[in-house]
Amino acid sequence: MKLIKRLALALLTMIALATGYLWFVFASPYGYTPPENLPAISRQEPHRVFVYGTLRSGVVRWLVYGRWGDPQPSVLPGYDREGLDIEKQPGAEVSGLVLSVSSEELAALDRYERLGVRYSRYRLRLANGQQAWVYARIQS
Repeated sequence: MKLIKRLALALLTMIALATGYLWFVFASPYGYTPPENLPAISRQEPHRVFVYGTLRSGVVRWLVYGRWGDPQPSVLPGYDREGLDIEKQPGAEVSGLVLSVSSEELAALDRYERLGVRYSRYRLRLANGQQAWVYARIQS
């Protein structure tokens, strides 16, 4: 019985630590300081954002900006996916989702993607002709 209690306590501790880490890194104002040179986010809403990686998951979106949303399938032409990044490649295409988000939610996505530190955000044209924000890793 003591062993089961210790294992349960260890499991709860690991869950609490993982939750605290995820909150600190992805949701708190403390885990990320945006560079000063980033442009201001337009208050014109909604913002369309094309996602192709972890943000395709409703659970991740809910953790990042507080709702699942109603994403629409879409394609980004002229790019190829390489892990958690995209690279220009004529004739290639990346499948993903388009999110419709508010200015505050876009700021939360910027924080999640570590805009200016890990990723840049570009306005690109999708296969359907719409423009959307797309995050791409900063090449070092």
